[in-house]
Amino acid sequence: MKKILVVDDHADIRKLVRMTLELEDYEVRELGDGPAAVRAAGEWLPDLVLLDVMMPGDYDGLEACRRLKAAGARPLVMLLSARGQALDREAGLVAGADAYLVKPFSPLQLLDSIAALWRPA
Repeated sequence: MKKILVVDDHADIRKLVRMTLELEDYEVRELGDGPAAVRAAGEWLPDLVLLDVMMPGDYDGLEACRRLKAAGARPLVMLLSARGQALDREAGLVAGADAYLVKPFSPLQLLDSIAALWRPA
């Protein structure tokens, strides 16, 4: 079973994403900020981190992505953001994200985007 860490400062978004993923038999954990995500990824070793870009606190999702990619576990990272301009997507890729999904998205879009990450190239 693949493990997915959902990181968003809005509990209702985390809940909806978790419920969608659990229907597909993923093991899911939720967190509300970037520093907690980086710590948890090093301990839990998720296959994928779904990471909100705009989060308050010590650092945002872009910085959390950079730190996750620099860490030894190296999970796949999909950034989730309401910012969908080309510059926003580019910033995500520069930070090391493997994918970028613009909010709002449907459960089917989320599942398709995740499945695409694990398809052979």
